[in-house]
Amino acid sequence: MHNSAIQQQAQAATVEVNPSTEMKLGILLVTAAAVAWSFGGVLGRIVTLEDSWAIIFWRSVWACLFLLGFMLFRNKLRGTYMMFRYMGLPGLAVALCFATASTSFIVALKYTTVANILLIQAGVPLIAALIAWIVFREKVSGPTWLAIAVVIAGVGVMVSESFTGEVSPIGDSLALLIAFCFATATVITRRYAHVRMAPAVCTGTLIAAVFSGSMATSLVTSNYDTGLLFVFGALNLGLGLALFVTGARLLPSPVAALIGTAEPMLGPLWVWIFLSEVPTRLTLIGGAIILIALIAHLLWQMAHHRRVLVAATPN
Repeated sequence: MHNSAIQQQAQAATVEVNPSTEMKLGILLVTAAAVAWSFGGVLGRIVTLEDSWAIIFWRSVWACLFLLGFMLFRNKLRGTYMMFRYMGLPGLAVALCFATASTSFIVALKYTTVANILLIQAGVPLIAALIAWIVFREKVSGPTWLAIAVVIAGVGVMVSESFTGEVSPIGDSLALLIAFCFATATVITRRYAHVRMAPAVCTGTLIAAVFSGSMATSLVTSNYDTGLLFVFGALNLGLGLALFVTGARLLPSPVAALIGTAEPMLGPLWVWIFLSEVPTRLTLIGGAIILIALIAHLLWQMAHHRRVLVAATPN
């Protein structure tokens, strides 16, 4: 009876998913991740805790606990243990990428503007495409290259009014490091799609918590900030990471990274709605450019995928 149950589970695990459905699910999950992350600006603005390292610590702790609970709920204790055990070097690489990116962001803010960071991060799809092409020989379509260029231009329009003309080698280098880490994690997640990356991002949040905790002057928070930091960590960061690593393994790396650029587009919208900070005309124009590019490319991607499936189906 026990062997029969194991065989049934193995058969269920090997059932092929319709590629078209798989792509739609990947798009939905990565889009949901970008939406979850886009609330970070609002949450970061209303937290009253002044020590940035303490904010990173509590945000990382709550994200780590959320991801651990997510895995225990889906895979039970033994399944979670096996996921951590077999995530291997790809999982460790993803963990280090996300830990580095989340920590570098706070440090970068001390040296350069948010506008510079956003503009450099808009290059994530381009970097992901180049890594996938150079390292893994993954082909990138012409429409994807075009969409990447349009999205970078759109972010440039959004943040153009915030440019000071000052260049900070440290701040901008850290912003480039963030983009490189995120792009690398996206490519690895796609390349090793058979490896579940939830334990990897959980490990990444743990690394960030340990590092930031050692840098913080105090970890004491008010009841108000405790509640906000829970949402900031568990839902904004933890849920976003869980959705992203689940969806990114179903999509080409540049496409997953491209969808992720919806985050800087939506961020000003939530600040406008919840904090009554009216975005500038150029912010709205840039956001519209990004939105049109993303929707147009995703529609083309799904139509192209359908044509490939039809062509591959025997008559």
